[in-house]
Amino acid sequence: MGSKWRKAKVALGLNLCMFVPRTLEDSPPSLEASERLSDAALLSPANWSTLSSRPSTPTPSSYGLRLSKSGSKSSKTCSICLTKMKQGDGHAIFTAECSHSFHFHCIASNVKHGNQVCPVCRAKWKEIPVQGPSLDPSPGRASISPVGWPQNDALMTVVRQLPPTQRDMNRRHIMPLYQAMEPTVFDDDETLDHQSVFSERSCCDKNAADRNSIKTIEIKTYPEVSSAPRSNSFNNFTVLVHLKASAAITTKNPSRNLASLLQFSQTPRAPVDLVTVLDISGSMAGTKLALLKRAMGFVIQNLGSNDRLSVIAFSSTARRLFPLRRMSDLGQQQALQAVNALVANGGTNIAEGLRKGAKIMEDRRDKNPVGSIILLSDGQDTYTVNGYGNNQPQPNYQSLLPLSMHSGHSTGFQIPVHAFGFGADHDASSMHSISEISGGTFSFIETEAVIQDAFAQCIGGLLSVVVQELQVGVECVHTKTHLVSLKAGNYPSRVTADGHTGFIDVGDLYADEERDFLVSLNVPAEPSSSETSLIKVRCMFKDPLTKEMMTLESDEVRIERPEIAKQVVVSIDVDRQRNRLQAAEAMAQARVAAEQGDLAAAVSILENCRRVLSETVSSKSHDRLCIALDAELKEMQERMASRHVYESSGRAYILSGLSSHSWQRATARGDSTDGSSLVQAYQTPSMVEMLTRSQAMLLGSPSGQRLVQPLLSFGSQPKPR
Repeated sequence: MGSKWRKAKVALGLNLCMFVPRTLEDSPPSLEASERLSDAALLSPANWSTLSSRPSTPTPSSYGLRLSKSGSKSSKTCSICLTKMKQGDGHAIFTAECSHSFHFHCIASNVKHGNQVCPVCRAKWKEIPVQGPSLDPSPGRASISPVGWPQNDALMTVVRQLPPTQRDMNRRHIMPLYQAMEPTVFDDDETLDHQSVFSERSCCDKNAADRNSIKTIEIKTYPEVSSAPRSNSFNNFTVLVHLKASAAITTKNPSRNLASLLQFSQTPRAPVDLVTVLDISGSMAGTKLALLKRAMGFVIQNLGSNDRLSVIAFSSTARRLFPLRRMSDLGQQQALQAVNALVANGGTNIAEGLRKGAKIMEDRRDKNPVGSIILLSDGQDTYTVNGYGNNQPQPNYQSLLPLSMHSGHSTGFQIPVHAFGFGADHDASSMHSISEISGGTFSFIETEAVIQDAFAQCIGGLLSVVVQELQVGVECVHTKTHLVSLKAGNYPSRVTADGHTGFIDVGDLYADEERDFLVSLNVPAEPSSSETSLIKVRCMFKDPLTKEMMTLESDEVRIERPEIAKQVVVSIDVDRQRNRLQAAEAMAQARVAAEQGDLAAAVSILENCRRVLSETVSSKSHDRLCIALDAELKEMQERMASRHVYESSGRAYILSGLSSHSWQRATARGDSTDGSSLVQAYQTPSMVEMLTRSQAMLLGSPSGQRLVQPLLSFGSQPKPR
């Protein structure tokens, strides 16, 4: 065996592939049959289709089969960067003691993060592929090497004996072993490609006439009744304000085929600055971390070359894996390597991870139009949050977020945190609070296998922002009409002291995303008029591509005022939104009762709401939203069957539902990302399209791979259908 590994070292220095043993008899004794298939192997596209069904610990008989398969492929594809390994392509190839091969710069990056086992079979290596910061240290000065990490002197000797040109080529592809210290200020973000952004804006300006002819936001209004007797006055007359953002592009053929997806990908859109804050505490070890890496791989490969990504990994402390970096081909490859090198250990310090994530966003020199943070954790913060007691009725979850990220803070810095609670042991209350405070959403990932779909749905929205800084203004037209309230969920709203004007701060809208707000007002009697003008709606917003501020106004909302009362027909649109608000209120009340320990009362609240909704106009018309609300309320009742069920999944499910309804934005919970689920509220076509990509990739079908692979290599923008 020793002679074979010496040949491997020589082959490495000459950039050659070599014959490796492919039988268990030829394998080194350090390879243990009980070792688990590694995270890196799970990231391989060939293994995606069987990941969710694979047992976490293979039997000895199945292990030999997997080793044989892996060995047969190791000379073709590097299991870390997922790119081909070709003889003589200028990249050194490292063949390990266990017979698995990798690009040398990939495995060196993996090892520098502390991994001293094979990423494929988890065999412990006696000889570690490490490389110091310099091949030729200065005379009289020792080479720098982290303490406790053995150096492969024989390998370094081989490299030094190469001709200068060959040695320089290897130096370019060998990454330093140690990780540089983080800077005090995170202003080292990669510069934006202003020429590309300018080109996109020019394209938009060139078609300005077309953009103006198609409204970016569609405004519709619905009074609860179209006519009311002129002799009657109303104290809480309701008008529904319905907004819908335009689609990024319109297609005549709605079929999901490769041509349409590629057309979607080339649609100009607002580029994104995304920071992912990932929990790598000890509880994430094994399948959880492998699935997280796979999901991050999907995110990385679906970001475009103008999008930028930075990753924060946290356990007991937090560290930045790399600064905001453009997801070009090189950026994607380096990001995949960094994520794949993650190892799970330590505690859970969510606050430190968010602090660094916020610092990246605050310190960046350049800014893409859209910015967001994705947070994933499977545990509870054990470093910052104070528990119950000490004269404190509940934990102070606000302390988890830097003050600058609190909604409405005086700095004006507003980056939403979209939080994902993973598994049964995460702190749903803290994750929900983080998202609510920052203006993001909270998703509950109950089943490990759906983490990629949950991420896909989220980025499907983030990559389709068409409206920013949206503010909705409502103004009374009639002098005797006054606003009573604006029902806007979590969106900040206010009514002026005279009751004449009201405002709702909405912020960003994704392509095809809709918002519904109920406006209550006092309507006077009109003894001498056949018609009453109520309100008009104005939308003020910014185009994220052109940076142009735009204003759109609706027509006046009027109702007829006949002398004799006609048959009153309640608007089904208004009734539908009343049902949504009533269901959300019941969810909130049930949650309060459950937290107080009264599960029976919580179930009763939900049951009463279901009964009331079943008698409404929209429910009797078999309205889809009402059917979905009933299914969601029923699911919540079942998750309150016992204290154990509520603690493990009921609380997170309800909080995710409340987050979705209060923001009118899709969140993942239960089977909501499944196309057959009734609970699919607020999904946009771009979210559905990204989910389709994810599920096609996970299925591993030939058609799915043909559909997705061009998009992954293209690395451009997804487009909603």
